[in-house]
Amino acid sequence: MVLPVISLIDAYRAGERGQVRALVQALVDDMAWPAETRTLSYRSERFLPHLLGWDSIRGLTPEAAATLQPPWPDLLISCGVRNEPVCRWIRAQSGGRTRFVHVGRPWADLASFEVVITTPQYRVPPRPNVVNNLLTLHSVSAQRLASARSEWQGAFADLPQPCFAVIAGGNSGPFTFGPKAAGRLGKQASRLAREHGGSLLVTTSSRTSAAASAALSAAIDVPHYFYDWQAGDAENPYFGILAWADRLIVTGDSIAMLSEACATGKPVQMFDLGGMRGEACDPVDFRLGATLYVALMRWLPRSLSRDITLVHSQLRDSGRAVWLEEEFAAVAVPAETDMQRAVAAVKRLFNQD
Repeated sequence: MVLPVISLIDAYRAGERGQVRALVQALVDDMAWPAETRTLSYRSERFLPHLLGWDSIRGLTPEAAATLQPPWPDLLISCGVRNEPVCRWIRAQSGGRTRFVHVGRPWADLASFEVVITTPQYRVPPRPNVVNNLLTLHSVSAQRLASARSEWQGAFADLPQPCFAVIAGGNSGPFTFGPKAAGRLGKQASRLAREHGGSLLVTTSSRTSAAASAALSAAIDVPHYFYDWQAGDAENPYFGILAWADRLIVTGDSIAMLSEACATGKPVQMFDLGGMRGEACDPVDFRLGATLYVALMRWLPRSLSRDITLVHSQLRDSGRAVWLEEEFAAVAVPAETDMQRAVAAVKRLFNQD
């Protein structure tokens, strides 16, 4: 039996990269399909293929374009607006034999893809080829958490229990995670840990500004571990924090981090940056970009925006997460994971249910 060959056209944003790589790894683990990863480089001035929906490699640098040669893969998995024209071009070169699976927001007509795996914030209408998951794909697993717990025992075991993870993101569209929001998060998380006699396991992320990180750190007044994110750090404790936390507090700007927190099966509480539940009651950080985003979205098509509050609402309604000020009843565990639905949809393309 000849196994389908997967080609991953790697995403260019960290969050999207994590999703497509996790899907490919899940397919490799489940079906033992061979896979390759291609990282392409683009000409910054060549926007027409993306804007006009061409099946084209004109947006690639000559060096990247030269690497695309037959034999063509059986399956393409990718994410992001710049990769779409390239993937459709590869499918055209294969005579239509290559299947194209897109993760995240689709920019072209839905008929352009064999499968689209997406989440509520993009408001993708239901179609036979659309998998509307509640949360994004990720690589969190029981095995990885167990390994991380063992690895980080020396750093976390002596902290007062229970441990509350605090996972901080950054600015997102109309929402701003600046010093005011960060300080409020630090105070609320400290109060929660103090009430339970516990401690905090805190991590920032690639989108957390230096000012927000400093304000968050300054506001914490209980025993804690604080990690300030650094690019390429081999000692990043993120999975250790997921493993050791008894409860997780995640800023509401990052659907990827909320997805990974929910995958632990532990209580998850969302932190409102300000305005995520309607009019903001607390002082919020002013950011010109957020103001311009709101203004632009009033005039531009809805397909160019996203609404992460739709994910917040569905997480609460499904019992997967609550807001930080709310009490958690019990963690709802779905019968089928988002990754299982995604893998099943891809396998059906090859009649392997």
